[in-house]
Amino acid sequence: METTKLLEKLRCGERLTLCEQLRLTVQLSIPAIFAQISSIVMQYIDASMVGHLGADSSAAIGVVATSTWLMGGLCAAAGTGFTVQVAQRIGARDDKGARGILRQGLVAVLFFSCVLMLIGILISAGLPVWLGADASICKDATGYFFVFACFLPALQLNSTAGGMIQCSGNMRLPSMLHIMMCFLDVIFNAVFIFPTRSFTMFGLHFTLYGAGLGVTGAALGTALAELVTAGLMLYFLLVRSPMLHLRKNERLQFQRDDLQLAVKIALPVGFEQTVMCGAQIMSTRIVAPLGTVAIAANSLSVTAESLCYMPGYGIGTAATTLIGQSIGAGRKDLTRRLGWLTTGLGMAVMTGSGILLFLAAPFMIGLLTPDAAIRALGTQILRIEAFAEPLYAASIVASGVFRGAGDTLVPSMMSFFCMWAVRIPLSAFLAGLYGLQGVWVAMCIELCVRGIIFLIRLKGRKWQRKMI
Repeated sequence: METTKLLEKLRCGERLTLCEQLRLTVQLSIPAIFAQISSIVMQYIDASMVGHLGADSSAAIGVVATSTWLMGGLCAAAGTGFTVQVAQRIGARDDKGARGILRQGLVAVLFFSCVLMLIGILISAGLPVWLGADASICKDATGYFFVFACFLPALQLNSTAGGMIQCSGNMRLPSMLHIMMCFLDVIFNAVFIFPTRSFTMFGLHFTLYGAGLGVTGAALGTALAELVTAGLMLYFLLVRSPMLHLRKNERLQFQRDDLQLAVKIALPVGFEQTVMCGAQIMSTRIVAPLGTVAIAANSLSVTAESLCYMPGYGIGTAATTLIGQSIGAGRKDLTRRLGWLTTGLGMAVMTGSGILLFLAAPFMIGLLTPDAAIRALGTQILRIEAFAEPLYAASIVASGVFRGAGDTLVPSMMSFFCMWAVRIPLSAFLAGLYGLQGVWVAMCIELCVRGIIFLIRLKGRKWQRKMI
């Protein structure tokens, strides 16, 4: 209730004290952080369950992981073009206009995800080979990516519907649904990954039936959890949302200006996702010749580290909502202050998570695999990455600030420069000298450079001139 009242004060042009701004930022951030963490917990679940099948199974998922991130990132980018407009229309107290954007957005992103699904299905067989995977893991890698591609529309609708609910100021509901999705993921994975098995508990004998699909079962379990959650997310958006639920007297009408603006916002975000994931794919090619243990350690460590930077993405999501509604309400007095407030909060939180990552690295990687060689290598590279977390937070949250203002082109170019001019050349050079540790040193350096240049842009005023 307090969050709703504070957002209403913002939209009505009333003064918000610094304490109220901080409370609003924290109240919006905490549910968003839990939503982001829950998505990583799902990756932990998959990685941990599959990790117990052996290093080859972990490597099979690892070799296509960056490609799944690319597909998922493009879906998220498509939704961003509409969710930012929804936030700004709500900030301007134009709920009817926001619902018009919602209807156009859902149809447009569904079509986009279906096209992406077909592309994914077509390339699934050849992708592991192109990425340089060993022949022993290609079959599992293909099966995992194929199932992932088939369920891209569910991922798209889940992401976009959740984003629109969040932009209305309701961060709690998407968070709760994503936590529920984690529990569904555990149940579905237990059924699809492992074969039928028996065990005894408290003197009682139980039989747990399973499909025994291994790596492919992990993809199927996660996809079904995503599908169920997407259905619930759409129900709460289209039926239960006070601001955005569908009205009988309102019809779908495509507006050229709305669609053009969505493309203008989404294209740079999609470009940034392509750049980032394309660079990750290139990194995979750099890591692949280092062997199965290195591929598995790299993949599992990326999953482990994700738990530490997801709070930054949660705060970045809250920043997009705050900045978007502030701009829609014409509150230019608040945008700069909220931009720095959210970015500072993100840096503080991720400094703490970086310290935790350094101390708990052996435990975090140990949850994902019983293999001693993978654990030892994963611990080393996670401790390297811990030093980048504060400045990584700056780039994550500042990007959310810029996105809420409709400023997506320049930040995407900045990310392009950092990935392809710093990380990739440095990774290729250091991999030959220090192996996987060298690749992660290059990553750490690049994230620090990126954070610094994002802070420089936040300090300037050009991003505020992009306000829609």
